[in-house]
Amino acid sequence: MENSGNSFVGFEYLEIPARRSMESMYVDGYHNFGWEFEGTAAREEISGTVRLKFKRDRRIRNKAELTRLQRQFEACALEIDALERSRTTAATIAAFTIGLAGTAFLGGAVFAYLHGLLPLMVILAFPGFLGWVIPYFCYRKIQRRKAEQVTPIIEQKNDEIYAVCEQGCRLLSA
Repeated sequence: MENSGNSFVGFEYLEIPARRSMESMYVDGYHNFGWEFEGTAAREEISGTVRLKFKRDRRIRNKAELTRLQRQFEACALEIDALERSRTTAATIAAFTIGLAGTAFLGGAVFAYLHGLLPLMVILAFPGFLGWVIPYFCYRKIQRRKAEQVTPIIEQKNDEIYAVCEQGCRLLSA
């Protein structure tokens, strides 16, 4: 917000955590509710998040309505983030489960070999090796299928965010 002359401007401040992949959406979105982006407070490499810092004039017009729209924006952004993460969750669980089962079969094959039961070793080794190869293909297939299901919902949420931001922008310029 521009400050003309020596008039006092009181600011309110906001700091929010965001995944790095959502950083641009938050910076662009909050601008439509009167917030000015000040920078990042901290980056957390392990979790892949960043803390975004904003400020805005305390005496902004239509503050109550802008705050309501901002909350709607935040809810949609959180839903998009959850949907993005859901693309890989089921695929990861399935791949780990199959890999673990393959490891158990290979463990059984090793014990069968140590006890001199070669036919049993061969019988257990085959599904064991399959349990180490199949997870990759299973992961890719489940992830692709989930992405096909989730992408239209994400697009719908993005459209909702754009509409909310557009309303906020109109309120700011009114």
